Amino acid sequence: MDKKAIYRELEKAIAFGMERNRFDTRWGTPLVAFAAADDPLFADLKEAVSGTHLLPGDLLPGARTVVAFFLPLAPAVAASNYSGFLASQAWAQAYLDANLLIGEIGWHLKAFLEDHGHAAALTQATHNFDPDRLISDWSHRHVAFIAGLGRFGVNRMLITERGCCGRLGSLVTSLPLDPDPRPEEEFCLFRRDGSCLRCVERCVGKALSPQDLDRHTCYAVCLKNEAVFQNLGKADVCGKCLVDVPCSGAKPG
Repeated sequence: MDKKAIYRELEKAIAFGMERNRFDTRWGTPLVAFAAADDPLFADLKEAVSGTHLLPGDLLPGARTVVAFFLPLAPAVAASNYSGFLASQAWAQAYLDANLLIGEIGWHLKAFLEDHGHAAALTQATHNFDPDRLISDWSHRHVAFIAGLGRFGVNRMLITERGCCGRLGSLVTSLPLDPDPRPEEEFCLFRRDGSCLRCVERCVGKALSPQDLDRHTCYAVCLKNEAVFQNLGKADVCGKCLVDVPCSGAKPG
C-alpha cells in the first residue's frame, strides 16, 4: 500500500459522506501529508502545546506513520462569513458538517488500513480540549505542521497550499510510509516580510495580536455564536480571522 492508495480512500470517504449526509456545505480538493511517528517534533509538542500532549505511540503502540489531511472550504462558504460580528449560519453549519465528515473520513481510513493488516487509531475532530486551558492533548494543527501540510500564520491557523480556510484531521497507523518534507519558507505574509496583519484587523473580539492569542477572549466570541446557532448544534466557532485575508484560499504568492 502506498500514499496514493490513502489519498484515493480519502476521496472515497468524502464522496460517501457527502452522499450519505446530503451536506449543503461544499469543500475543495483535499490535501494529505505524512509524518514519521518517531519524528522528534512530536515530543517537542509537550513544550510547544502542552505537557499532556500525546505522542503517536500513546494513541497507537507500534505507530509508524501519522496521516494528516486538510479539507478546504469552498469560497462561497468563506465569503458568507465576511461581514458582521457573528459568524454566518453557513459558516456555523460548515463547522458542524466538517466535524461529522472528518469523523467519517477517519473511521473509513481506519477500516481500510485494518482490512489490509495495518492498525490505526484516531481522535475526534474537535472538542478534545481542556475546557479550562482551552488546549488540546492532540492538536490536529500541530500534527499537520509536522507532516508538512503547511506553516502557521499570525492567526495561529495552519496555512496550506490551499490556504487556511478549512478543517484538519489526522490519524495514526502502523503502516510505514515515507514522511513528506516540511516547507521551509514562511507562508504567512507578516512572518515572511511584515507586509500583512489582515487577520489581526479582522479579529472581532480583539483577541489576536502579532505576538499572541488570548484564547479565552477568542473562545468567548465562539460561545456567543454557539448560543445564536444552538438550533444547529454545538457551533462554537467564529472564523473571522480566516476569511477575507490573503491566505484564506491559497498560499500567498
